[in-house]
Amino acid sequence: MCPSPVSDTSQRGYVIPMGGALNKRRHPIVLQRFHELAGGDDSRILIIPTASELEETGPEYVTFFEKMGGRAISIPVEQREDCLKEDILENLASASAVFITGGNQLRLSTILGGTPVAKMIRKLNAEGIHIAGTSAGAAIMSEHMIAGGRGGPTPTEDGATMAPGLGLTNKVIIDQHFRQRNRLGRLMSALSYNPFVCGLGIDEDTAAFIGPDGELEVVGSGGITVVDPSNLVYSSMHDARHQDVVTLIGLSIHILGPGARFNIDTREVFPPRD
Repeated sequence: MCPSPVSDTSQRGYVIPMGGALNKRRHPIVLQRFHELAGGDDSRILIIPTASELEETGPEYVTFFEKMGGRAISIPVEQREDCLKEDILENLASASAVFITGGNQLRLSTILGGTPVAKMIRKLNAEGIHIAGTSAGAAIMSEHMIAGGRGGPTPTEDGATMAPGLGLTNKVIIDQHFRQRNRLGRLMSALSYNPFVCGLGIDEDTAAFIGPDGELEVVGSGGITVVDPSNLVYSSMHDARHQDVVTLIGLSIHILGPGARFNIDTREVFPPRD
């Protein structure tokens, strides 16, 4: 599933995967940056809490963003039939930015996948609307989504379970809570199936702000691990047996702290600006 095409008169909005466990109290750097990008006091942020089964998740984000300024609204998309409702599609169409909460990414993919809501999110992003998601909301942004898998530092045959994502980008695969849950092996397992895309392992309270030019900037208190398979010369995934370690030769790994940048199109890496 590819991103929606951008017209000659438009510029794609930011795609902003966040690693989960966002700081909402003393130094909410990631959410403040998103709020400013969404329009600040003029923002109208639409929150999709589908991944969470907690009733308070959506209203809590509404309160948080409205304290910063602007408006926010949470839409209760809990079943596929909700994605057909005109009022939900109208609210989505009038948003200045969309925020997808954390929870269970398979709830997101099975409820939103292939619906008018999913199609509109891709269309809005192509028209310049910024789309952010945290934890499960980050995982579903890519064309191929990591739905589950094993922790640990080493890729294995059963290290990652994949499912279709929203398709806001087809240049990366995203994993979240990365350093905190030791998911390097899981991300490399996912990449070993088809090393066309890069892997982004996003730490908690950290985000990749991916601009329309394909350049991402690291924002937050943690880091992002970029696994680039551009120069991969060998993968044993094709004949690995159940739970076997997968041999991968030629991977590049970059550890990016706050302010560092990476271009997902050219695969160039840049240190933080002075």
